[in-house]
Amino acid sequence: MSEYFGKEVFKLGFGLMRLPKNADGSISVEETSRMVDRFMEAGGTYFDTAYVYDNGESEKVTKLALVERHPRESFTLCTKLNAGIPGITEEEAKKQFQISLERTGAGYFDYYLLHSLHRNNYKNYEDFHLWDFVKELKAKGLVKYYGFSFHGDPVLLDELLTAHPDVDFIQLQINYADWENPGVESRACYEVARKHKVSITVMEPVKGGMLANPNQTVRDIFTQANPDVSIASWAVRYAASLDGIITVLSGMSNMEQMEDNLSFMKNFVPLTDSEREVIDRVREALNGDNTIQCTNCRYCTKGCPMNIPIPAVFAVKNDEINNPSWDGGKQRYAIATQDKGKASECIECGQCEEVCPQHLPIIKTLKECVSMEW
Repeated sequence: MSEYFGKEVFKLGFGLMRLPKNADGSISVEETSRMVDRFMEAGGTYFDTAYVYDNGESEKVTKLALVERHPRESFTLCTKLNAGIPGITEEEAKKQFQISLERTGAGYFDYYLLHSLHRNNYKNYEDFHLWDFVKELKAKGLVKYYGFSFHGDPVLLDELLTAHPDVDFIQLQINYADWENPGVESRACYEVARKHKVSITVMEPVKGGMLANPNQTVRDIFTQANPDVSIASWAVRYAASLDGIITVLSGMSNMEQMEDNLSFMKNFVPLTDSEREVIDRVREALNGDNTIQCTNCRYCTKGCPMNIPIPAVFAVKNDEINNPSWDGGKQRYAIATQDKGKASECIECGQCEEVCPQHLPIIKTLKECVSMEW
């Protein structure tokens, strides 16, 4: 691998978004503390939270389970400023930093991110002068490294990194299932980041847990390849094996998940060529699960009067059917249809069905995709 910022960091990061819960639904400080201790005992140092996680409770528990129990120089902490909250003002957005400092008691943040930039909110960060704001925080020593987490398309990512070449790192959603997903475009975004020589922290390597519990066909492929490792290990190691990765964040919810992750990440070994071939077979199996049998020939798009990217819409719908997401596919759908027609804009002219070699009921299926629109 090449030399890059963050190469020496322990390749498993502790994402503090899906923390263990008590019976009443509150975060278990006791269990979180045990997990923090185990993580650090194994060599882990990178902890990731955010102003909005668990309505602020994640940052508060970070103080109790981590900051107050371990020397400040023994770990690094990342949190995030979210200007995408509906109705938020510039003053409110900037105030988040001080609130995060108070909640965590950290004194400073090793890593600080502008949170979840995408097509619908990135202008807020510009209009609120937040790029200059975080640079000022860095100049004051309140932030060591700054960047942004990203949920948009690669064109926007390229624009942002061109406009802000001094970012230290970015956070991207990367996993083998989304590598070519038109709603996420992990590969394309990763390649844009590396083109700009920007290091990456990885979020959603197991896609919210979905890749730890895939369909039986996928499980069989992995088990036949190596029955002695967990299904989740393939996904985490896949992301960690890429060049330019600072760490791969895992939102661990219990000690069992912690121990499993540490079993293969404490002494991390990148995927071998034969293991990458297994991942390729799994991708094929996942593609075989698509309910809509679209072959992406794109005959239907050439004459569509509404410029609807029908194959891309169907690809997002299929991914949502096979791997349901927290927002019903809305985020991925928004990326796939950026600057193009939406399923709801179909005028039912029928030209697409006339040229479809698979004879798919495209008009009816597009109506089923409308639910993915914001």
